[in-house]
Amino acid sequence: MTDAAAPLPPSPDPGSRPWPGPRPGSGPRPRPRLIATDLDGTLLRDDKTVSVRTIAALAAAEAAGLAVVFVTGRPARWMDAVAEHVHGHGMAICANGAAVVDLHRGGELTEVRPLPVPDARAVVDFLRAAAPGTAFAVEYTGGFGREPGYALHREQGQIAPVDKLLAEDGARAGDPLLKLLAFHPSRGADEFLGAARAGAGAYGEFTRSTPSALLEVSGRGVSKASTLARYCAAREIAAGEVVAFGDMPNDIEMLTWAGTSYAMANAHPEVLAATTHRTAANEADGVAAVIEQLLHGV
Repeated sequence: MTDAAAPLPPSPDPGSRPWPGPRPGSGPRPRPRLIATDLDGTLLRDDKTVSVRTIAALAAAEAAGLAVVFVTGRPARWMDAVAEHVHGHGMAICANGAAVVDLHRGGELTEVRPLPVPDARAVVDFLRAAAPGTAFAVEYTGGFGREPGYALHREQGQIAPVDKLLAEDGARAGDPLLKLLAFHPSRGADEFLGAARAGAGAYGEFTRSTPSALLEVSGRGVSKASTLARYCAAREIAAGEVVAFGDMPNDIEMLTWAGTSYAMANAHPEVLAATTHRTAANEADGVAAVIEQLLHGV
């Protein structure tokens, strides 16, 4: 978010200038150096494709010297299709900050920030007691595993009770654990998230990125924002030089950290409340609209 002293007014018109000049009494605003964008519900259309307009805008941003970083809850293994759509542009911070992937190098993992298995077990124990009926899945650097009752992400992978999925001698033993996923078939999404944070927040970072009651649990201190901040610090890029886009609660920390943040028109109410700017919905190429205007000032 912009500095708290005098927030900039929202910009509901995606065609309005997205990089405002200095406000009265303030110094000049830093020129942008990095674009950080969520994928699903933000950069991607609902059919999970990237429009021709957005591909062109991303290419133009990189040609103008702006870094492009995709910041997503997706695991690294789901980035191949996205990389094809965007012609290999940029880096990707995956699994809500647990992994950094170099798309220029075919999806090479350059950093991993794992969830300690003992903390994952503590979260499982709490949710089993507090929300009976919760089903679990795990994301490792080497693949995916789920319980038989886990009704989402029915992709190929190990199917077993979560205790076995987390076992020291399990199929993924030795692979860093990126995320624990917890799904409840009847709880309200926000209520489930709030209860988990209140009761098990000492063991990890809890967020969600879908309309369903699906919790995504990362290691303590691991989020889109914290990994993006580390990435930028290593390149001497200040928060004020970052323009960020998002639509769901797992984007909020990133959006409030970045110097300029945009909520999509289709964003969750909490995201709309956390940002000072608006752009068009993902179906209307809202990210591309801002980048196009942004490049006029670079």
